[in-house]
Amino acid sequence: MSTDVVLHEKRGAAFWITLNRPDRRNAINADLVAGISDGLTAACTDPDIRVIVLTGAGDKAFCAGGDLSPDGGFNFDFAQPNSAYGDLLRQAQNCPLPTIAAVNGACVAGGMGLLAMVDMAVSVENARFGLPESKIGLFPMQVLSLLKDLVPMRTLREWALGGELFDAQTAKNAGLINHIVPQDALIAKVSEMAENLSHCAPSALRRGKYAMRALDGMSFDQAISFAEGQLGLMTMTEDAKEGLASFNEKRRPQFTGK
Repeated sequence: MSTDVVLHEKRGAAFWITLNRPDRRNAINADLVAGISDGLTAACTDPDIRVIVLTGAGDKAFCAGGDLSPDGGFNFDFAQPNSAYGDLLRQAQNCPLPTIAAVNGACVAGGMGLLAMVDMAVSVENARFGLPESKIGLFPMQVLSLLKDLVPMRTLREWALGGELFDAQTAKNAGLINHIVPQDALIAKVSEMAENLSHCAPSALRRGKYAMRALDGMSFDQAISFAEGQLGLMTMTEDAKEGLASFNEKRRPQFTGK
């Protein structure tokens, strides 16, 4: 369910999750983490949803990281091996639906983790990015678990050790985002991407995301053997049979996700 802190909205086949703390630059607290998690669960259990979009309210910030105010909830239960934020990153990695971040403004610290946990990202031109934790005696520990596979290591070291902010073009050059658009074109661009994904076979996207994650830790010989088996299994799905039939019959496929 939507809350004041995180909004959930169905727009056709897309499920939009909006961080709604613009007065705090959409900073992360316990309620915000829970709201994003609930949104991911709701989207993944709705058979009509084909893609998830994560964005922030307002035009100043996508997410400014953890809420560091005295009542912001930036604390840990050291009796627990996992943190709620870490569990959210785990949940996003296991999400079977394609996910897109619509970066509407500043994206720093823990916000970089929210950006890194999705599959694709579009940013406005004036967005600023960074890992400034070292400036206040901390370090982007949890965020590194995802960024290490997204950007070159020397670039990541400069970002994390130096803590300086950088612009959208630098983020794109490093592979952190896919596209840069003017502020007034962000929703249209992300909606276009979501619409395109909604026409793809759900079972293909689901198995594809599973395969891409599994392949990360494999050698070439392991990867090619795994991929051969996955391709063979995919041909047995109803979506694959429908896709081949529609191609030969020159019509639009009607995918069911099975």
